[in-house]
Amino acid sequence: MVAGDRTAVRLVGGDEDSSKRRQILDGARKVFMDLGFDGASMGEIARSAGVSKGTLYVYFADKSRLFEAIVEEEALEKGQVESNLSSERDAAITLLEFGEAYIAMLCRPGGGSAIRTVMAIAERMPEVGRRYYGKVLEKTIDRLAAYLDARVKANELAIDDCQHAASQFMLMCQASLFLPFVFQAAPPPSAERIREVVESATRVFLAAYGVKAD
Repeated sequence: MVAGDRTAVRLVGGDEDSSKRRQILDGARKVFMDLGFDGASMGEIARSAGVSKGTLYVYFADKSRLFEAIVEEEALEKGQVESNLSSERDAAITLLEFGEAYIAMLCRPGGGSAIRTVMAIAERMPEVGRRYYGKVLEKTIDRLAAYLDARVKANELAIDDCQHAASQFMLMCQASLFLPFVFQAAPPPSAERIREVVESATRVFLAAYGVKAD
């Protein structure tokens, strides 16, 4: 590590420090997406980010910590499904809108690179896999489960385990879309194809869990 670089970073203001960190993360993301975790080196990341290796090590102790920071940022910035899960909303409409937003987020152009990279290193770095799952997938399951529980209490749905049912619905929405996308066997699905699959998932889900009128 270069002592001068460490001193320089300590002397900069908060905005400049944040800007430098942003510069490093942007450069590192490109290298990780192009070369994968194993192929990336701190030297290559420093070159891509336009900083010295000394500066890079001031912000991140090693490649693993840097990758974890990118995963966390991915989770916080892009992992939230923008959908209205207000407890009073009708289940059929809400599930359709949620499913479309979820698949659009999951299968967005460029989004598969981060998922593939996390999957590839999760066995060696389980904390990265756990963090990604907890901040992206589990949080989304929890939100949907809370909505389903509200509709159970409103007697619109009959579900014993809302966490399980939420996971079921999300997996049904992925059917024929996510795996071809993440393994690069197909491009990101169109909005029309997403709606078609999610409509089918919603019909199946409500047939299983909807309260039948007397």
